[in-house]
Amino acid sequence: MKKELILIGGGGHCRSCIDVIEKENTYRIAGIVDKRGKVGTRVLAYEILASDEELDTLAGEHKTFFITIGQIKSGSKRKELFEKLKALGVEIPVIISPLADVSKHARIQEGTIVMHGAHVNAGAEIGKNCIINTCAIIEHDCKVGDHCHISTGSILNGECLVGEGAFIGSNCVLSNNIVIAGNSVIGAGSVVIRRIDEAGTYVGNPVRRIL
Repeated sequence: MKKELILIGGGGHCRSCIDVIEKENTYRIAGIVDKRGKVGTRVLAYEILASDEELDTLAGEHKTFFITIGQIKSGSKRKELFEKLKALGVEIPVIISPLADVSKHARIQEGTIVMHGAHVNAGAEIGKNCIINTCAIIEHDCKVGDHCHISTGSILNGECLVGEGAFIGSNCVLSNNIVIAGNSVIGAGSVVIRRIDEAGTYVGNPVRRIL
């Protein structure tokens, strides 16, 4: 029998996660948590059955949860929810699309989702509560910290290090051995050829700091 899974967050990213979860076919989605005003409505085929304020109660009734709010720039909300779920003692699984290619020699930690078409190569290490989005490439021996979002079509070449809470925008390219400081934002389409040691917002080809 499939384990029941409660999703937290009912926006656009949730829809993409639902598609991955359905195809992965390990869990049965029992419902979604979102804002109080959305309780009783549906996301695709699944009911929003509770608000954020009811997580404590739900954790007494269900054992497995997954965070499905997106991460644009800051991952602080996802991190806050992850830490709350850990304090409640529930299971937060790894979700990997069957349409992704993940090396048996890679390591992926709890709460992370690897979406359709993504590639995670040998020796790569992905932290907790990350989004490895559609068609992203994480090459050999890369390390991605907790609470990161590697967006659609981004490429991390070999031995890159992405610090906790970083956001790598769609279609970014990181050259080999690049370091990205934690909580940095790398704008869509940027090309990073030098290490970034100070958190900030960076864009362009080659990338430059704007904030």
